[in-house]
Amino acid sequence: MDFKSFDDSLTAEQPPEGLNSALLGLWWQAKGDWARAHQAAQSDTGEDAAWVHAYLHRVEGDESNAGYWYRRAGRPHCSDPLRQEWRNIAGALTDGP
Repeated sequence: MDFKSFDDSLTAEQPPEGLNSALLGLWWQAKGDWARAHQAAQSDTGEDAAWVHAYLHRVEGDESNAGYWYRRAGRPHCSDPLRQEWRNIAGALTDGP
């Protein structure tokens, strides 16, 4: 899925079929459902899901837990505005914004 299609899908009530756990987590977070987003990210042990998991803990305000997940993802701890980080992750996991 390309970034535009992913971003455009946020107008729907349900996520598109076939999203991996990381993108599903980003999708639910963009829809304002942190719990579903966290559940999706937590269901996968891969680095992409760990990156989303880190972002979600930043959203939650738990920087310490976020740091753990950034390390698991092999990524530096991000301090960008949350919306920008969401776009950066979504862009990296699709074809870019």
